[in-house]
Amino acid sequence: MSEKNVLSDFKPDGHNHEACIDTALATASTVCRERGLRLTPLRQRVLELVWQQHMPVGAYDLLDALRSDGRRADPPTVYRALEFLLENGFVHRIESLNAYVGCGEPKHAHSAQFLICGNCNRVAELEDPAISQIISEKADGLGFRISQQTIEVTGLCGECREHAPA
Repeated sequence: MSEKNVLSDFKPDGHNHEACIDTALATASTVCRERGLRLTPLRQRVLELVWQQHMPVGAYDLLDALRSDGRRADPPTVYRALEFLLENGFVHRIESLNAYVGCGEPKHAHSAQFLICGNCNRVAELEDPAISQIISEKADGLGFRISQQTIEVTGLCGECREHAPA
């Protein structure tokens, strides 16, 4: 698998999250401007909160963070912001964890494959067309029509494997 298929990798603790956040916000702003969409301050803040870690974050964790910012927010507000971010490709939903992560390539729609560390909860996002193609071919062979394709694989990241008992 080539590096171009890795949209976001496992980030070590010393990683500069601010650079990721700045890039994600700048990209979202550009994409919204190009598509004639409105990136409201709330949507921007939710996106920023999602990108603060390279781990999935739940809607209620986002709600708590917004409230600690002093914002008046309730669950529907957070879910509407997340819905906008999902629909426009700025975040992905990790179904198995009922949580969200930032998208490594929001400029175009894509099928994603996620590697989720079961120990530290970090997530890596892949976009490998070969994997998507195999699944599409198998589905077609069964007469199945795919509406969305997201793969979630749980295991241990390299850092956690290094520290795991043999």
